[in-house]
Amino acid sequence: MKTKSNLKNIVNKNQIPLGPFHPLLEEAEYFNITVDGETVVDIDMDTGWMHRGHEFISEQKTFTQSIYLVERICGICSTSHPLACVHAVEDVDNIEIPLRGRYIRTLVGELERIHSHLLWVGLAGHFIGYDTVWMWAWKYREPVLQMFEIISGNRNHYGMLRVGGVGKDVDPASVPELNKILDTLDKKMDMIAKIANDDPVLRSRLVNVGILSKKDAIDFCAVGPTSRASGVRGDIRKDEPTDAYDLVDFNEIITKNGDVYDKFVVRVLETLESIKICRQCLNKLKIIDGPILNNVKEISAGEGIGRYEAPRGEVFHYVRTDGTNRPIRHKVRAPSYNNIPTFQASCKGIPIADALITLAGVDPCYCCTERAIRVTDKNNKKNNIDLLKLSRDKTSNIRGNF
Repeated sequence: MKTKSNLKNIVNKNQIPLGPFHPLLEEAEYFNITVDGETVVDIDMDTGWMHRGHEFISEQKTFTQSIYLVERICGICSTSHPLACVHAVEDVDNIEIPLRGRYIRTLVGELERIHSHLLWVGLAGHFIGYDTVWMWAWKYREPVLQMFEIISGNRNHYGMLRVGGVGKDVDPASVPELNKILDTLDKKMDMIAKIANDDPVLRSRLVNVGILSKKDAIDFCAVGPTSRASGVRGDIRKDEPTDAYDLVDFNEIITKNGDVYDKFVVRVLETLESIKICRQCLNKLKIIDGPILNNVKEISAGEGIGRYEAPRGEVFHYVRTDGTNRPIRHKVRAPSYNNIPTFQASCKGIPIADALITLAGVDPCYCCTERAIRVTDKNNKKNNIDLLKLSRDKTSNIRGNF
């Protein structure tokens, strides 16, 4: 990790530092962009600015507590990480999920996909100076958050997941209202899809920008909309369906150009598919009765893996257990860990003005991606650093300057 003094040293006529704090970056991350005139010739990234140690913390929590913990890895994926987590724990003992619980899981997961894609569409519009798209997308995202509140009581961090099913049922009396919101949302998303196809501003700003070829998508192991926009098939919901994904009908959206425009199109069309899935789940919940949770008493010693198609792509959780009520190892790999490095292929050779929207095109989540960094001295000996003391000392120095 580069220190403040190091950052000053790298700034020269050929290099542009981006971050760790920048208006485009919702989270702290550092990119070093090397340019030749206005053209990007190289780009690199330093991690470690906001690692929070979720894997270590999880090993000190019970299985149920770990679910609430991983909800907070990413506020936008606060169903995706818990789903992968419970899938991993359930994999240890091949735990069966009640049918009604499976449909509720799928419903909440797809609502999250809608709100995540709309959030990205709005931010993409904002990044290219097209704030009308931003205001539209976030306006239409608001009813989705209202649906979450109707279902779970929360607009974010829904607390729905449990090992063996879900912790909250969907009130049958709320189904007509939920369907009514979906009807409105369906019309608005169809409008945005037509705009994406016809709008000259979007096309001129995004077509042929930041192209990730099919070969590069495969070489970098890209996942989710980032890979599907480059013509690479791969969707956990289709390839290894869990919950109710093998019981609902939907299409896997594939385009072939790999530019930011195709990433835009994939997400908009996936939103329409998610609305279809939500309708099917609500229709089934009207006629399916029964439990929502398999009351699991204990978890055996063993290993399990959990996979889920998050809005950004496959999220992977690995859990090792020893027969107690907590994991002894919990490993998390988020989709951005695969997708962010694709900037090495998509950003080189493009104008610096297009580099930022190309970086944003993978919908990066830096706090999902972060890993701990080991600090060594000049003799390659490991140093133990008191981060709390460093933070307090820095705050004290800042106060001393006023």
